[in-house]
Amino acid sequence: MVFFKWVLNFRGALASNRKRSGSKRCNPHFNHKNKTLHSNPLVFQRSKKLRFSSMDQSPEKASSSLNDTVSRLSRYPDSKLHVPKEVQAPVKHLKFGLSIPNPNHDFLSKKLSNAKKQAFDSFKYINKDKEVVTVEEDDEDSGSWLMADAFDKLSLNHSDNDSKAYNKLLKSAERRTNKLKDSGPQVKVNEKLEKPEVVTHELFVPLTKDELAEVSHAFSAENKKKILVSHENSSIDIRGEVLQCLKPGSWLNDEVINLYLGLLKERENREPKKFLKCHFFNTFFYKKLLSSEGGCNYKAVKRWTSQRKLGYCLFDCDKIFVPIHKDIHWCLAVINKKDRKFQYLDSLRGRDGKVLNALANYFVEEVRDKSGQDIDISSWEREHVEDLPAQKNGFDCGMFMLKYIDFYSRDLSLSFGQEHMRYFRSRTAKEILRLRAD
Repeated sequence: MVFFKWVLNFRGALASNRKRSGSKRCNPHFNHKNKTLHSNPLVFQRSKKLRFSSMDQSPEKASSSLNDTVSRLSRYPDSKLHVPKEVQAPVKHLKFGLSIPNPNHDFLSKKLSNAKKQAFDSFKYINKDKEVVTVEEDDEDSGSWLMADAFDKLSLNHSDNDSKAYNKLLKSAERRTNKLKDSGPQVKVNEKLEKPEVVTHELFVPLTKDELAEVSHAFSAENKKKILVSHENSSIDIRGEVLQCLKPGSWLNDEVINLYLGLLKERENREPKKFLKCHFFNTFFYKKLLSSEGGCNYKAVKRWTSQRKLGYCLFDCDKIFVPIHKDIHWCLAVINKKDRKFQYLDSLRGRDGKVLNALANYFVEEVRDKSGQDIDISSWEREHVEDLPAQKNGFDCGMFMLKYIDFYSRDLSLSFGQEHMRYFRSRTAKEILRLRAD
């Protein structure tokens, strides 16, 4: 039995050595020099790992086998470690170089805030003397200035050269407090300075409960398909679904804008002494005016302003309002004959010189066509109005444009803001429902 086991083990060892040595021993025609390294990748991929026989190998054979394996592995390059690329992402940077909030650094931020608070609180105990401007009583032409409590926190040095800055501070103080009105003599403004403007209360009269209920009912779903208003002069019918563009968060459409502009003209005709003489182009005028090359195509709008159609000459108006629609944004252009300006107003503070150039060319052609005279506009200013209320969302541009027109037609400055838009939307809806602009 022992003999048979020895024979079987010996035959297994021979078979294993035959497979490990490959063609060198079994194939007499094998030429090692003609064999290319990995000439057949498929055969190489199918090659089996080294197997050791069940019999013990001599140290010399084991060392030879190990050297064989090392030489085969050395043919391949070492694998490189993957280094991740740097990712550009916003990081919150705190003061003193602390880019990542760390609980260990909380004491620094607390000490910093405490130091700031103590520094600002210390200003409360600093005595600041008011500057008093003395004026001789006999000088009738000089203005008498009242330094009220509104200037407690202002350091002011008045001179002849800084009258504009003084006037700006004065207006700022009057907006912050009403003490100037109740502190004795009224403020008399120098002739060189602009007179502070008081906005009438009628521009911000709150809606009554009945008016609010009327607007809310008009916005309801049951009136969506109903014609709520028909304006004869502009031939515009307003359905409930159209009026809903005046709800907060919606974009204004052409029908509502054009109807409201018609109501502004009717308001002017009712009270001509209260409002400037204006003309309100509809929202389609500017698109018609532009040529395919982007210039002024006067022939396309020549018949829009005949005296027979309007009942007045266009160039006799103080201001001419032109709504500008830019895909998803409303702007305003004004031919301001009263102040000899071409103005552009954008609630997002944008600029567009092409609009002003087109309106300038149009006005020259209009005057020439209707009166036969050439008007010189070389001295007229082309102004992108910057000191104007700006929108703080993506849907109130149309409402801002309508209020620019409303205030300018009253010859008032633009004294409103984003916080008034919800009120203006409800008020405009009420005025459209009643076909009367206030």
